[in-house]
Amino acid sequence: MGGLARWEILIPLLLLAVFFFGAKRLPEMGAAVGKTIREFQKSMREVTDHINPAPPAVPAPPATPELTAPAATPAAVPADAAATTAKAENTPTAS
Repeated sequence: MGGLARWEILIPLLLLAVFFFGAKRLPEMGAAVGKTIREFQKSMREVTDHINPAPPAVPAPPATPELTAPAATPAAVPADAAATTAKAENTPTAS
């Protein structure tokens, strides 16, 4: 009641193709059809590119500077580190 499905049509067509062209000739024909389709697609891309050339590349916007944390100030240095630095500066060096 539902009509013919795709496989019900495809199987007899494949059998007819094998009957007319032979099993050895079918792969060659398939390769030729594939090559023809690829060449056609390539030529269509070339024509489309010729008619509608790609727009020129737009340069990227300039980078914005990143916000960084302020540099360490003497007030931000821990008290122990400040004391060690002061001792090192006041120590005489042997010359």
